[in-house]
Order: sequence, then C-alpha cells, then structure tokens
Amino acid sequence: MARVAAKVSAKRKAQPGSLPFTKRNYQILGVGLVTIILGYIALAQEPWDATLPLVVAPILLVLGYCIIIPLGILYRSKAEKPSTEISGTTETKA
Repeated sequence: MARVAAKVSAKRKAQPGSLPFTKRNYQILGVGLVTIILGYIALAQEPWDATLPLVVAPILLVLGYCIIIPLGILYRSKAEKPSTEISGTTETKA
C-alpha cells in the first residue's frame, strides 16, 4: 500500500513588497514613543526630589518601554490571522 499525503503549509508566506506592520501598529508605536518622550521630560524637571521626577517619570518610562512598544510590535488584528486548511489524506491501493 502506498500512501500519498498532502503536505499542509500552515506558515504564512510573506508577499514581496508588503510590510508586516499595519497603520494600527504604527499608531501604537507612536503612542509608545510619545509616552517615552514625556517620561524623559518629566525626569528632567526640577526640583529633583519632587513627585514628578521620582514617581511619574519612571512609571511613564516603564509603561512606554515594557508595555506599549512591545504591544505595538506584537499587535495583529483578528482579521489578519491566517486560516489553516487541513487537507485529507488520499490512500491508493496498488
């Protein structure tokens, strides 16, 4: 008995000339960049022992670097997720 199995390609092939990021990804990355800039501006305020440089600035920086930027990189809308089609195997008898 010979079995012929169709290979299923679950990987999504990248189209030449298309970018992996959408407009939404760039918007999220822009918000992250603005948050980081605001964190550095808050960090540079005087007096150095006030609430803004000691509390608000580190919160903004951690939020920008650890949450918003990775979210912008990893974000993919539900409509973009590829659907996988599973082909059945065909058996032939010799």
